[in-house]
Amino acid sequence: MNFHIKTNVISTRNEEKSYTAYKVQNAGRIRFFAMLKREFLTIVRNDIDSFIKVLVLQLLLVMPWANTAFAQKQKTNGQQQIIIPYGADSYIEYDLKKGIYAVYKDKNATFLNVSATLKLNGKTISSKDYQSRTYSKTNITDGFGQGIKYVIALSGNNLAPIKQVFYTYLNHEYFLTQIEAVGKGLETNSITPFSGGIPVVTGDARSIFVPFDNDTFIRYDAKPFVAPFSNMSAEVGAVYDNTTRNGFIAGSVEHEVWKTGIRSTAKKDSGNVIDVWSGYTEESVTRDNIAHGTISGDIIKSPKILIGYFTDWRNGLEEYAKANRIAEPPFVFNWTKPTPVGWNSWGVMQDKLTYEKATKVADFFADSLKAFRTGNTAFIDLDSYWDFMLKGGLDGDYSKLKEFADYCKSKGLQPGVYWAPFTDWGWKDGPNRKVQGSNYTYGELWTKVGNGYHDIDGARAIDPTHPGTRDHIDLVIWKLKQCGFKMIKIDFLGHATAESTHFYDPTVTTGMQAYRKGMEYLISKLGDQMLIYAAISPSLATGRYVHTRRIACDAFKTIKDTQYTLNSVSYGWWQTFLYNYVDADHVVLSTESEGANRARMLSSVITGTFITGDDFSVHGPWSDRAKAWYQNKELLKVVENGKAFEPVEGNTGQNASEMFTRKIGNDIYLAVFNYSNESKEFTIDAKRVGLPAQKEYIVSEILKGNKANMNIKIDAADAALYKFEIKK
Repeated sequence: MNFHIKTNVISTRNEEKSYTAYKVQNAGRIRFFAMLKREFLTIVRNDIDSFIKVLVLQLLLVMPWANTAFAQKQKTNGQQQIIIPYGADSYIEYDLKKGIYAVYKDKNATFLNVSATLKLNGKTISSKDYQSRTYSKTNITDGFGQGIKYVIALSGNNLAPIKQVFYTYLNHEYFLTQIEAVGKGLETNSITPFSGGIPVVTGDARSIFVPFDNDTFIRYDAKPFVAPFSNMSAEVGAVYDNTTRNGFIAGSVEHEVWKTGIRSTAKKDSGNVIDVWSGYTEESVTRDNIAHGTISGDIIKSPKILIGYFTDWRNGLEEYAKANRIAEPPFVFNWTKPTPVGWNSWGVMQDKLTYEKATKVADFFADSLKAFRTGNTAFIDLDSYWDFMLKGGLDGDYSKLKEFADYCKSKGLQPGVYWAPFTDWGWKDGPNRKVQGSNYTYGELWTKVGNGYHDIDGARAIDPTHPGTRDHIDLVIWKLKQCGFKMIKIDFLGHATAESTHFYDPTVTTGMQAYRKGMEYLISKLGDQMLIYAAISPSLATGRYVHTRRIACDAFKTIKDTQYTLNSVSYGWWQTFLYNYVDADHVVLSTESEGANRARMLSSVITGTFITGDDFSVHGPWSDRAKAWYQNKELLKVVENGKAFEPVEGNTGQNASEMFTRKIGNDIYLAVFNYSNESKEFTIDAKRVGLPAQKEYIVSEILKGNKANMNIKIDAADAALYKFEIKK
């Protein structure tokens, strides 16, 4: 990626020579936080005294304490600038006169003319509109480490005072920013904490669309970033050059109040822009058909927004995921047991689920898949329709369900179950049906949206804050815990994020506030008895509440299912650092070809966990392949690692990368997929897949046990997993 932005430097030849000599003599020490390109160091030609002052300032910057302490205000030609350093060689240059700032990495501008806006009490205000701006700084220590909090206070022009806040850390190559408004009776449903330009992105320029959730078979999309172009992404956005991998990352790290959209725009005449908008709703993405809810009070804050430029966009997204987990630590208890593996009934059985079939599956795992384990156990998970085993409905007799759970445990297996706590699937039968466990009717619980309700996937959303919803949770979760289940798959959680014109809890006015209320209540009732797995759910906001999350929508057995799943891994693998695990849904072999089976299985393995889905209560070709493959020790070693592989390429649009890699111990693993109906040859680029230079390797294919080299051939609709061992 080349930067096509000119920077301000000293204009006289003597000054240029002097500075060049100084820089050469101090190479490796200077942090360039006061590079002469900055406006506050722009000096009058031939003003030697000013130049000497600049050199003194440069020397101060190389002192050991300079990076953490330096935020010196300078006045030059009537302008006021402050410098806010972060990371190893990056800084923010804020113009107190104009209310805008630029961001630099090393000697390159990465973001320019950055401002913030918010809609406050019906009036749109920009950080550029104020008359007075002052700043202060405070040392902080939090989950991100030791850092400095900078506050720019903006006032004047009869505008409500606001603050632009920056959180910076030496050990992170990004900064966090936030907008805060203080006053009486404030209201807003729209804040743009960050809006700024970026340089021209050369090479194979891309902008990723990240979905808000994993519903309706939605896909990630690495779109060509070529003017004219505009892309809105949910919660996080990335613009990068796939050739060099240099990239810009912007995204919200807080999701308890706001939904946030990241718009990346490429214009031929006015350049490239990234806007971060808190208050984003769009029916095809967030599932809302009304505007974002309004926040009111004497103090209003945007979410904290991460901004960074990275030499590898993949590292940037992984850092973003880790930052989310720091900014909003898990509410759920930490899962310290091995990577979960097992079986789920929705793969094939679905509504044909019975006690007899489920126990036969447990027998198959106990007798024929004894080595398919992590931590000496596997989960046998009942999906939807387990209520067929009940007598008298959800508030009736659970004895048969408990019998199943006990049977699994007797076989050395862990029983799992399923539930969708924020949905009404019987809404077409009318509003007067009693909600089990409560004194309310479903009509009282339905999430209100104007004159209608929130319906998606055939289910109607119920208000997560309603006491009837809580009573229902109390009943079902208590019953399932009494049965002794050790895992629960919770589904259709996106229904709980819907914006509503009225929530039961008067303190809740946005969908994400409602989601927090509902999920915190649910997780508090679940306690620490079960592994908690999310299926359909918000991608970022669910990280606080569950141990593992499905990366995409339902996937079954075909090579198309594999490609669909791996589209989400190609551009969402980084969520492996937000959750304990991400999951590729149940693996179904059925009667597909051996190659399609192998690809589907590997798509799960490289996502991080391994949940199977065939009907093992009866014998078929899937049974024999499962016995031969699922107990492969090398394959299980990859599963035990529990981390998703990262894509080798990021230029496949709505399709999936063909190669994924992950280092485990001293070995590097490479998964290669051929989604086409013809065989294909691949040449492995050692540098591209992350192999250390000037090393020799022993290359083997895990499933077939074959030796390999850097030129491989994959049959049609097939896949392979290679292991690179460094020769000693």
